Amino acid sequence: MTTLKSKLHEDLTAAIRGRDELRSSTLRLTLTAITKEEVSGKTARELSDDEVQKVIAREAKKRREAAEAFAEGGRAEQAAKEKAEGEILAEYLPKQLSDDELQEIVAQAVAEAKAAGAEGPRAMGQVMKIVNPKVAGLAEGGRVAATVKKLLAG
Repeated sequence: MTTLKSKLHEDLTAAIRGRDELRSSTLRLTLTAITKEEVSGKTARELSDDEVQKVIAREAKKRREAAEAFAEGGRAEQAAKEKAEGEILAEYLPKQLSDDELQEIVAQAVAEAKAAGAEGPRAMGQVMKIVNPKVAGLAEGGRVAATVKKLLAG
């Protein structure tokens, strides 16, 4: 068992013992998503820590989107629950890049792309190829794309 997955199991046990309903249900759902990912495909396999982290990030994104949808729908209590679940999952993810750090990395990538002869909005793909490996797991794709568009446009 990978170290991140075993940490999730240990934390789940502690949450159950501490009667922390929110944390235990969130960790159960996350472990279920990890197991589902492990058995999908032709053969069952064990996920690496990086793959487990991607599953956790996907689950956290689902919680954020659900919280936004509930908030727009006027269901504040449900939105707060989804947001709290997302915060629990965020504890297992690496710290996200700040806007300034992300802007700096994207600016360097734009400069590299311009040096290679790509300019304007059509350079988006080239810039994303440079940026994505540097920010993998540290910034959400939509945030990265928005920053790239903004710097290419202006």
